[in-house]
Amino acid sequence: MSGLLAPVWAGTPVESLTDDEAWLRAMLEAEAGLARAQASLGLIPAAAAEAITWAAGHARLDITELAVAARAAANPVVALVPAFTREVARREPSAAEYVHRGGTSQDILDTAAMLVARRALGVVEADLDLVADALAGLAEDHVGTLLAGRTLTQHAVPTTFGLKAATWLQLVLDAQDRVQRLELPVSLGGAAGTLAAYAAYAGIDGQSGFPLQDGGVELLAPMAAELGLAEPVTSWHTARTPIADLAAVLQFVTGALGKLALDVQLMCRTEIGELSEPFEAGRGASSAMPQKRNPVLATMILSAARQVPALAAVLAECMLAEDERPAGAWHTEWQPLAEALRLTGGATHTAAQLCAGLVVHPERMAENLARTGGAILAERLNVALAPLVGKARAKSLLTEVAVDADDTGTAFADLARQDPRLAGLLPDGHLAPLFDPVGYLGAAEPLTARVLDRYAERRRG
Repeated sequence: MSGLLAPVWAGTPVESLTDDEAWLRAMLEAEAGLARAQASLGLIPAAAAEAITWAAGHARLDITELAVAARAAANPVVALVPAFTREVARREPSAAEYVHRGGTSQDILDTAAMLVARRALGVVEADLDLVADALAGLAEDHVGTLLAGRTLTQHAVPTTFGLKAATWLQLVLDAQDRVQRLELPVSLGGAAGTLAAYAAYAGIDGQSGFPLQDGGVELLAPMAAELGLAEPVTSWHTARTPIADLAAVLQFVTGALGKLALDVQLMCRTEIGELSEPFEAGRGASSAMPQKRNPVLATMILSAARQVPALAAVLAECMLAEDERPAGAWHTEWQPLAEALRLTGGATHTAAQLCAGLVVHPERMAENLARTGGAILAERLNVALAPLVGKARAKSLLTEVAVDADDTGTAFADLARQDPRLAGLLPDGHLAPLFDPVGYLGAAEPLTARVLDRYAERRRG
């Protein structure tokens, strides 16, 4: 796939880690890892494992031919095994007999999926680190930068841009935790999850004279160690926890970045203008309008965040896998998983670009905060009036003032000062300070500090 219709990942590091070549190489690595694990237990000759490993690293196979041949069995491993066996035979004829010894297609492709995921998640983690670093810097730099807090799209109460950046950071830290907790296990079960063929071949091939006493369970640990993956408790051919967990994490990562991107996109609106994406010649250009500077980085992140949940839903549904190996459920996973990994890797890479160069406009934040003429502090007045006239009456009075302000175009603060009902309760000397937004930021600063403390603790390891 060229990525022509996928600008979020086209040309990013994750592309080459998840393309067809990467999947093929991962399948070959799985075959080699299995052979080395068998050799480590004396089940096949060490020379055979060496030849298989060499061939896995040097085989030149035609991916298109394999893809077409896969139609005959509905999976690529069935086509791969004879082609790879021929490559091994060219290196060492006697080793060919030991390729895929006891294995089944799902063992190889599931293990390959975990290898591909591990590599893709490596770049995801690296980019999440960059995003977190940039957001921590924004939160620190703007701990006191005033901003209109918005709820249901409308001005609510004052907040700070520092707290907003800290909220984004909190989500990124949550995403990092979820990525790190993921377990990516090898898959080893044989034809129907019993490892029977592995044990049977061990009885024939075992050079130590000691067949596998636990029927093949002994292979799990060395194969996991050979490939740098987790050791499973049992076969997961139809217990698809690793896939479901991986899908959930990819959805969370893109969702966390999508929240950030959506906020950035809205704050980049011409009439709001509180943020700008980093400038680069040609980026954000329109094919028709010379003046446009579209927030394309946020747009690409959002496109990934809107797609991955649907892909994750498909992967979650694949837990409905019948019998000991399913017809269709397993086959359904491959494309959604590959695309979810690509989109997530593209989104994190793009988010790192966005956050590293995000331009903040404090003066526009201040202008927008003042746009409602003090109405953004109506809640503060409500709190001050409540002990005097009751909370309900206070809210009713202030609602009337707000409606009058909207109807007449007069500043809310001016009408509040002129209203005799309020003047009698709160003389101007007491009323005026209530319209200073700096005094109504609540716990914005300590909350920001709490997130930054969490970030610092994570950086310390």
